[in-house]
Amino acid sequence: MIKVLFVCHGNICRSPMAEFLFKDMVEKAGMSHCFYIQSAATSREEIGNDIHRGTRAKLREVGVPFQRRAARQVTQKDYEDFDYLIVMDRENIRGLNRIIGSDPDGKVYRLLEFAGIDRDIADPWYTGNFDDTYDDIMEGLAAFMENQCRDEWR
Repeated sequence: MIKVLFVCHGNICRSPMAEFLFKDMVEKAGMSHCFYIQSAATSREEIGNDIHRGTRAKLREVGVPFQRRAARQVTQKDYEDFDYLIVMDRENIRGLNRIIGSDPDGKVYRLLEFAGIDRDIADPWYTGNFDDTYDDIMEGLAAFMENQCRDEWR
């Protein structure tokens, strides 16, 4: 089983969007049994809060199911337990490193890296643009499935 943790600053916008979009993608591909998927925050600011209303609205708009959940902060144990810790931007890497120390096993990636793009995914908490965030996340997720999970799909 491939264990994937999506990480952003507060765990209410980007990382839960990626979590539920990826769960939907693997479900539709008949591969849910091959993945364990969660999300977490680098900060403590939103701990306990549910998904941001803009993320919920975007997921509803595209027909992706989600459930109520509480934001949580990533832990050192998460680094041990997950195969991939996929962040949304460079600042998330800095925040993650404050928690886990370093990345000796090469598990930390920015999501758009999988698509060959050296760019951060903008935080819609600040931009208000959940459409662009969705597009970027979908591009990264599609590339992650294609490039990293190729053998799983055969």
